Amino acid sequence: MPERCAAAETLGLDSHTFKDLEIFEAGTGQASLFDFCNQSRTEGGAAVLRQRMKHPWSTAARIRSTQESLTFIAAHPQAFRKLPSAYVIDSTEAYIREILPAVDYRNPIEFALGALQMWSNQDSHYFSIVRGVQATARMIRALRTFLRQPELTSLSGELVPLIREMRSLLKRPLISRAPDHEIGHWGMWRILRLDQVLRTLEKMTVTRLLELTYEIDALFAMAEATRRHGFSMPVIEGGLPQVRVEGLVHPYLERPVANPVDLNQDQRVLFLTGPNMAGKTTYLRAFATAVYLAHLGMGVPATSFRFVPVQWLFSSISLSDDLRAGVSYFRAEALRVKAVAQAVAGGQNVVALMDEPFKGTNVKDAFDASLAILQRLSARENCLFMFSSHHIELGDHLHVANGQVDCRYFEAEETGGRLRFNYRLRSGISEQRLGMRVLREEGIFELLDDHSTAVQPGRAAIGS
Repeated sequence: MPERCAAAETLGLDSHTFKDLEIFEAGTGQASLFDFCNQSRTEGGAAVLRQRMKHPWSTAARIRSTQESLTFIAAHPQAFRKLPSAYVIDSTEAYIREILPAVDYRNPIEFALGALQMWSNQDSHYFSIVRGVQATARMIRALRTFLRQPELTSLSGELVPLIREMRSLLKRPLISRAPDHEIGHWGMWRILRLDQVLRTLEKMTVTRLLELTYEIDALFAMAEATRRHGFSMPVIEGGLPQVRVEGLVHPYLERPVANPVDLNQDQRVLFLTGPNMAGKTTYLRAFATAVYLAHLGMGVPATSFRFVPVQWLFSSISLSDDLRAGVSYFRAEALRVKAVAQAVAGGQNVVALMDEPFKGTNVKDAFDASLAILQRLSARENCLFMFSSHHIELGDHLHVANGQVDCRYFEAEETGGRLRFNYRLRSGISEQRLGMRVLREEGIFELLDDHSTAVQPGRAAIGS
């Protein structure tokens, strides 16, 4: 894989954001985002994909290079299905990594004597070597067939250096000893000579061919996930941070309701209100997931997605206190805000999301803290911010944010005396309050007000 350790080229993600977006871990019985995207054919390809998902790109050039490769693969899927099979790759990997005796004499007479000794005294090892040599020869032959395809003459993006290096390695003189036909009829001497090449003289070459195959397999997996899920490829733009989306949905939902997003330098903050269950958290997760996938270079679950890449993505959706570390719930919330503030103050371009923050303190403190954060982040050109809250009174004060705050809401509709949620984003601030109504509809007050079932003080209930 291209070098991914340079922090300047990779998207900043902390452990909490990984957890919020369920990138590698999800609830019991649920698929993670990695599982959702993993269409790789080999274990090595899956491992490369995992590394990519740990370190998405943050620069337009890197993201565009991946996009170009995925687009090319999507246009020529059959060509990439001619890569060596998972069985051949796994067998080659096992052969290269297994500790087996080798006949490594350069002198022909010494080599012949060593080969005879192995064949006669270490037959189990010998047959393991035969199987490994055959598998590796098949891999080399399959890679040659793959590279001969005329479709690969017009490559673009990350694929170009990968394929170029693969071609160069396969042209090495010793590697060319692997024939373009099956070697099941070969005798002991020829098998062990090729084993000497593959496991001693050119072991690094074979290992690198496996690595390149895994890189291409990971790209194929990303292209295939984009195709299978009907994702659209984002458009990368220049300038200050902005994200403009039409038809955004959460990829896990079977019948999702699509909504837009428009965060830009005229409106850097989205202030989101609405009752519980109306769709606020799902909307935040959908947006953060799409931003993350866009930085991977993949397609996203939207009809159109235009964005300027950023250096950090923060999500604060499912916080908890930490009893062992002595961190209260509000302290945990404050630390999340601090992490965002440090990145913004450090000049990094940031996308941040907070779902109903400051629940760990009193109403007055929560209101003041929310307003102060909204005011400050809306004034920063290098930050795009989504902020959901039940403090609808904040709407009366957001004019101080110089018009940089876009107010949107979700709302419930009443049909036949029951609540119905259509999950449509609307402009403005919701004043809908449903807490008491939901409690009444669940019959909670009736249960507590029914004195006939109450247990008299000092008397045990029957059957207790």
